[in-house]
Amino acid sequence: MTSTERRLSADQPDPPGATSRPGRWLALAVLVLAVLLVAVDATVLGLATPFLSEDLKPSGTQLLWIGDVYSFVIAGLLVSMGSLGDRIGRKKLLLTGAVAFGAVSVLNAYATSPEMMIVARALLGVAGATLMPSTLALIRNIFHDAKERSLAVGIWGAAASAGAAVGPVVGGFLLENFWWGSVFLINLPVMAVLVVVGIKLLPESKNPRPGPWDLLSVALSLVGMVAVVYAVKEAAVHGFRWDIAAAAVVGVAALYWFVRRQRTLPSPLLDMRLFQHRGFSGAVLADLLTILGLAGLVFFLSQFLQLVQGRTPLNAGLIELPAAVGAVGAGLSAGYLARKVSVRSAVSVGLLAVGLALAACTLMTADTGEVALGLALFLGGLGAGLAFTVTADVILSSVPKEQAGAASAVSETAYELGAALGIALLGSIVTGIYRGFPVPAGVPADVSAAAHDSLGGAVESATELPQEQAAALLASARDSFTDGFQTAALVGALVLFATAVAAWFMLKGQKLEEGIEH
Repeated sequence: MTSTERRLSADQPDPPGATSRPGRWLALAVLVLAVLLVAVDATVLGLATPFLSEDLKPSGTQLLWIGDVYSFVIAGLLVSMGSLGDRIGRKKLLLTGAVAFGAVSVLNAYATSPEMMIVARALLGVAGATLMPSTLALIRNIFHDAKERSLAVGIWGAAASAGAAVGPVVGGFLLENFWWGSVFLINLPVMAVLVVVGIKLLPESKNPRPGPWDLLSVALSLVGMVAVVYAVKEAAVHGFRWDIAAAAVVGVAALYWFVRRQRTLPSPLLDMRLFQHRGFSGAVLADLLTILGLAGLVFFLSQFLQLVQGRTPLNAGLIELPAAVGAVGAGLSAGYLARKVSVRSAVSVGLLAVGLALAACTLMTADTGEVALGLALFLGGLGAGLAFTVTADVILSSVPKEQAGAASAVSETAYELGAALGIALLGSIVTGIYRGFPVPAGVPADVSAAAHDSLGGAVESATELPQEQAAALLASARDSFTDGFQTAALVGALVLFATAVAAWFMLKGQKLEEGIEH
């Protein structure tokens, strides 16, 4: 028996001929359910924040931690959890994480203080870190046929995109009819279905020779990622201070030690040799820079739609739906297009489309109508669905099956790190330009300070002013926010255009597998 055959017999309970087993598509439906839920959960909190703030009354710093701690923890633990799934079994980790996600959602919904909410969000990040790498790694092991796997990855990616776009619609409906905790309780019935059906349908898979789980590597990965993401976010808001610089140094040092340690361990948490594959490295870099360009803008888009254009949360969510439609359509056809033309063409064209959508955002004003907004978002969704699906397929097909969890975790970590960097860097552009707006004469200092803190603060503080003065303050604040939004969109577009060029060269000669791989 060859080493490949030994690996397959241990890693996958079904023989290669089992590709005709109909249960694999039902198993995919279970995995899609998990991805959909995590994606929805990531976007509904933004809409709930004003209601949550009114109820729990967090300080500005506590509010930032409520929003950020989830991404801090999930970014810090993804690589560790992906490797843990390779060791103990991806099905076991996924179902354990699903139960934990549901339980912690209740804690989030019924939090009675800012401190309790911060802890609950952190625990939700721990549970979330078990779900995403497990789903993609299980797809790698359920679908042996390369073309079927491309379609499965496309459906997986479409669910993530659809969840991110459906989140604001679901959240808007719940917030208009129920209290803010309801946006977390929707997780419970979905997680219950996932666990019950997943126990029966999902096959178990893991690395047959995993080696020990190195706890020092886990700690270095967590400290390094959290410290770097924290330093970037804090520097964007407060500028460089000695404590932020210290966090950055600690983070970089921990990650450097982590990489050095992985090179010497016989069973590393993350096999650094994966990055010697040009296609793998190119796909990971494309993911990171694309999210960097997108995340910062999407973060401010909902504020633009609600606070500048005056739309309700539900209306704003519905306007963002064309992005999901584009992403779903592109995701389902991405594998076919990449084989028909080429991987680098599909990814580069997708990135160019996202760049053009961001460039279109530089023309958005308070008067921009639904049709123009919808077209720009549809184009962005189309490009993102195409690029992300093909890069996910490249990442999965570049590694041996037993390392699918670790590879998936690298992909997810690039996503989380890109999102944190994008919100921090593009957010600092929006915030920096916004805070320079002129205040009408006679506005009290405390009202002016609240207005300069955020556009939401300007809308709230304007209620304390006479009508004419309030209108002048809001017009000035909204114009300044729009200027910041447009400038950030331009920077994001330039990042995407540069990424498209980089992907064209880094993915040269890269192909997706054809037919049965074993």
